Amino acid sequence: MNELTGADAGGSLRILFVTGRLAEGLTRQVIAEVSAKSGFAWEVQVVGISVAALLHVDWLKRKLTIPGKFDRVIVPGWCQGDLRVLETAFGIPFTRGPKDVRDLGTFLGNEQQPPPDLSRYDIEILAEINHAPQLSEQVLVRQALDYRAAGADVIDLGCVPGGVWKDAGQAVRRLREAGLRVSIDSFERDEVELAVAAGAELVLSCNRSNVEWAAALDVEFVVIPDDPSQLETMWETASVLRERGRPFRLDPILEPIGFGFAASLARYQATRKRDVSLPIMMGIGNVTELSEVDSAGINFLLAAICQEQQIHSVLTTQVINWCRSSVAEFDKARRLVKYAIDNQTPPKRVNSELVLLRDAKVSTLGDETLRELSGQLKDPNYRIFVERGEIHVMNRDGYWRGRDAYELFDQFSIAGSGVDPSHAFYLGYELSKAVTALTLGKQYRQDEALQWGFLTMPEPSAHERRHRQRPVPGEPT
Repeated sequence: MNELTGADAGGSLRILFVTGRLAEGLTRQVIAEVSAKSGFAWEVQVVGISVAALLHVDWLKRKLTIPGKFDRVIVPGWCQGDLRVLETAFGIPFTRGPKDVRDLGTFLGNEQQPPPDLSRYDIEILAEINHAPQLSEQVLVRQALDYRAAGADVIDLGCVPGGVWKDAGQAVRRLREAGLRVSIDSFERDEVELAVAAGAELVLSCNRSNVEWAAALDVEFVVIPDDPSQLETMWETASVLRERGRPFRLDPILEPIGFGFAASLARYQATRKRDVSLPIMMGIGNVTELSEVDSAGINFLLAAICQEQQIHSVLTTQVINWCRSSVAEFDKARRLVKYAIDNQTPPKRVNSELVLLRDAKVSTLGDETLRELSGQLKDPNYRIFVERGEIHVMNRDGYWRGRDAYELFDQFSIAGSGVDPSHAFYLGYELSKAVTALTLGKQYRQDEALQWGFLTMPEPSAHERRHRQRPVPGEPT
């Protein structure tokens, strides 16, 4: 049976929604809209509490009544405790819904569809550690492990031109002992031979200047043109390695924006058309590191180009601050573009982990609902909302709105019954998040972290923090 739209032998699916007094009106409005599309029967049970964030299963076990027969009960996402306690007590499946009632439609809709499978990808990430010879062994291993945790498949040791890294072999052995795959980025023969002998599986790079000694090594090379504008020299070098029976992958060189970026993309396409079987690599750091914009979107577009052109490896790094999460960004991007192309669907409403600056969706309550809510408040606790270009603050003493957090604080702290230091800290913290959401057009929900895609840091609510606190010895509990 489809949980939302289907019917079993007993008729339509019946769902009971539990909510607090303050959210009753909005809950009924949202559910009515969802049920009109999905076709389930429903009722709302308002329990004797004003704020749903204070709900706990032990309290609900004592206070909740089930008015009739239902197939399932949905409680607010804030409800604390083990729902199995309620299932045992009432003999009905209980589900914890979203923390924001406005997300009920998405929540119920998502229950119908399994999450997309983003486990598949076929683009290998080489993450370069820049100036590796200048790092201690401890720092080198730590950075390499961080790269692997972010999604890197191979750790590339970037050497310093003009010098010879006598410890290249030891560094490779140490990384190999840590279970890492390793490549080395050097034209210096001694460095390369030490690294290969220690277990490096790939060498960047090879052209006509070093192909004679490179072809003698039993290792894969990345073949590049002598000059990016002279693409034929790349094929000449590749022919030498092919004749010697050595594996290689091609890299026509991605140029920075302003230095032939579009033309270099055309070279990749020409390379793929000339030979559909040879492996190709793209060094994407020339664009991400040298473009002063947030890197997530750039990484996604480059991943899409690679996927469509069957470029199955990239070299990236994350040196400059706006690229500090490039490895993880490309890892998520390669999975998303693989899913989109395999399923012939736009990469939209599939996964929001790369939506960092703004949110995929921003919902609002509207002026009428906010005014109705403010009229119902009977306690001094402040509720904060952000929508339609303003911050809205309300409690039993009034309703204030505006764009300046300082002005709002002055207004409601004077009008109300006073704000103690701990409450002032809390309100300042929440208003700071509200201003950020207002500035960027993000969804603000009081007591919740702002969403920054895969960079979001979990943030327990003030209620959850208080609930976790251990009692102070000598004080009543």
